[in-house]
Amino acid sequence: MDKSSIIGLILGLIAVGVGMFFKGVSPVALINPAALLIILLGTVGAVTIAFPSSEIKRVPKLFGILFKEKQLMDPIELIKMFSSWAQVARKEGLLALETKTNEVEDDFLKNGLSLAIDGQSADFISDVLSEEIEAMEDRHQSGALIFTQAGTYAPTLGVLGAVIGLVAALQYMNDIEGLGKAISAAFVATLLGIFTGYVLWHPFANKLKRKSKQEAQLKYMMIEGILSILEGEAPRVIERKLSSYLPASERKKILEESDLEKNE
Repeated sequence: MDKSSIIGLILGLIAVGVGMFFKGVSPVALINPAALLIILLGTVGAVTIAFPSSEIKRVPKLFGILFKEKQLMDPIELIKMFSSWAQVARKEGLLALETKTNEVEDDFLKNGLSLAIDGQSADFISDVLSEEIEAMEDRHQSGALIFTQAGTYAPTLGVLGAVIGLVAALQYMNDIEGLGKAISAAFVATLLGIFTGYVLWHPFANKLKRKSKQEAQLKYMMIEGILSILEGEAPRVIERKLSSYLPASERKKILEESDLEKNE
């Protein structure tokens, strides 16, 4: 479970709900079937028009990505793994790593390591794995774009809903009380449009982009590690090279641990 998505959603709802309370607006005012229909169904309709069905079918899976924490390899453990593999490769040769492929659960890493063991060139391995990352990023980008577009359409549909509501309010010109209620209901659509656009859809798009970037960075670390082993680089050199992908605090920690182990 991705706690940040859940917490953010709850905080957004609390912010609007408590804000309405302090403004003296009853939450019951949000129960407006017409506004909900215009915003939610209208946004779905606009997005469906804007994207091919093959991408729309992936929306349920995208929600799963948003609210589930994908188990990626720990970068620090990955660096230690490559350091260990480098020692084996330098002492016994690349073929000695063949048994290690059965221990690897990540398909991308297993594929890259297998290509290296099979004797493929560094350029070939880099091209194949980089193209796989680019294909992954394209898929993730198309998914994020769906939510980005939804975040663009929803506020505009909110304005449309308000206009429709104001047109309906004109029939109450001789009834001040009825006119006030009708105008209030008209702006519920605007509220829902802005809320869904800027508290849901745009943040969802950003979360997908960030998760995609994290996964891509980890895969680039794997490519760097595989190529370094293929070139016969020393474990210490590989550790320094791969640690450049880490934040400064983590980079310092792993290098210090490496120095400590070396001294021992």
